[in-house]
Amino acid sequence: MTKSDLIEAVAAKGSLTKDKASIVVNSIFDLMVDALKKGDRIEIRNFGNFTVRKYPAYTGRNPKTGKPVKVGEKSMPFFKVGLGLKAKVDKK
Repeated sequence: MTKSDLIEAVAAKGSLTKDKASIVVNSIFDLMVDALKKGDRIEIRNFGNFTVRKYPAYTGRNPKTGKPVKVGEKSMPFFKVGLGLKAKVDKK
């Protein structure tokens, strides 16, 4: 499912126009991104949790030249599936 598919599904299910459904979907994604940027945790019951994991700096290697390259620390989003979603996907 793509973002445009999601917008169409929200529009159909909520009896909304595609423009209004687009605003809803984009607003939800924007709010989630803002929360993760602040370091907040997003918990959606029976779906899953979104968190940000911090990774320290390390020395990597350039695959072309083989020379060491310093890679700075980074923060990456992480999703952990909830039990309800896991059970529904597994059809239990």
